Amino acid sequence: MTVSLIFVPLILVIMLNIPRLSGKTAYYTALAFFVWQFFSVFFPFLGSQQIADLIGKFFTLNVYADGISKIMIISAAIVGFVSLITSKVFSKYDSRLFSLSNLMLLAAAGINGLVFAKDIFTMYVFIEVIAAASYILISMDKKEGALEGGFKYLIISSIATVMMLFSIALFFLVAGSTGLTEISAVLNDFSGNTIVLAAIMLFITALLIKGGLIPFHAWLSGAYAEAPAGVSVFLGGIVTKTTGIFVLIRFLYSVAGFSGNIKAVLLIVGALSIVIGALIAVTQKDFKRVLAYSSISQVGYIVLALGAGTAFGIAAALFHVFNHAIFKSLLFINSASVEKQTGRLDVDSFGGLGYKMPVTSGTTAIAFLSAAGIPPFSGFWSKLLIVLALWSANCKGFAVLAVLASLFTMAYFLTLQKKVFFGELNPKLEGINEAPLSLTLSAMVLCALTIGVGLFFPYVIKILIFPAVGII
Repeated sequence: MTVSLIFVPLILVIMLNIPRLSGKTAYYTALAFFVWQFFSVFFPFLGSQQIADLIGKFFTLNVYADGISKIMIISAAIVGFVSLITSKVFSKYDSRLFSLSNLMLLAAAGINGLVFAKDIFTMYVFIEVIAAASYILISMDKKEGALEGGFKYLIISSIATVMMLFSIALFFLVAGSTGLTEISAVLNDFSGNTIVLAAIMLFITALLIKGGLIPFHAWLSGAYAEAPAGVSVFLGGIVTKTTGIFVLIRFLYSVAGFSGNIKAVLLIVGALSIVIGALIAVTQKDFKRVLAYSSISQVGYIVLALGAGTAFGIAAALFHVFNHAIFKSLLFINSASVEKQTGRLDVDSFGGLGYKMPVTSGTTAIAFLSAAGIPPFSGFWSKLLIVLALWSANCKGFAVLAVLASLFTMAYFLTLQKKVFFGELNPKLEGINEAPLSLTLSAMVLCALTIGVGLFFPYVIKILIFPAVGII
């Protein structure tokens, strides 16, 4: 499964570009790949092993799959699929659809390579593949805001890249290798070494920048809000959680461990991100910017869970990574639906859209409730696990903060729901209808996942989440 999911999208890009096939062909090819990626996790007999064996005759990569990888692969497949569907609605030209589909396949190869990597330098290479594809995706419309958002992403991401490269060089200096296992083996012998401490600090800081955490969040709102609609789904649903948060989980779980100083940094950064992200979200008037800053807040919960420094905390973080990928993608799809039907995103100019767009309104409400941690939706259970992990790790103050912040999240999300979908309809929007079927169907599928994971959460955590970190 590992090698095939990295090389197949690259081979598809080559096959699509040598004869320069149509945009629709590229689009359906990319859709088919994400479907195959999803099912290959559960049904390896679908050809992934045979393809991997064939590729293995020509290429060798130091990769492996574990439970954490599988969670990310499933999340990436779902988000990639709905991102493409959303993008097609906004793609007026065949050439744009062709370019977008190719870039999504390249990003998918980077994401899959990253989650399977056993080598810290290999991780860096795939992070940069994702970053390059993401920068072009953000800037595709060539509008001023999109170019500015892409430029900020490029500059700040480059700073993180330099820090990451320098830390990798320091790890190599100490361990004589860039393999995760080799680095982990020597860290205990050099635990107080200044070089090791500098390398860990630089690497973690770079990942926090990539993840858009406070105070390294300056690039995130512009990238999310100004990117094309489908790209916003992709960025918010999986990209930042892969290049930043997943690598942070992998690095701490497999290499550095959780010292007292690391836990303190994670708890402080997580708490600041939760609170400041939510406070800034309240002040925003643009629908997508509200979602962008709320993403900072939600990712803060993931980092806060890691701050517990326990296997239970890691499991809670992984569960929220998956849940956030689903309900945040749903929210960005619905913001795209509102933009498509009204031509605007200013929340103060709406009102009463629920009468005209009942599916969009209903699925948005469920996504908001899940994000706020209201039962029985999926977000409630991952937030509950986060609170329990913090409480059991004697981080009770942070556990209380997580609960109170969820109440605040519910308040501003319900306010947004009221402004956009409830109340009296703006007369200028009298003639609008529900969003296109492709958007509403995607929203309903993600909504069903949000409800289904919430209702069947004991099976999800027992089969998928807990085994990933060794909890039986």
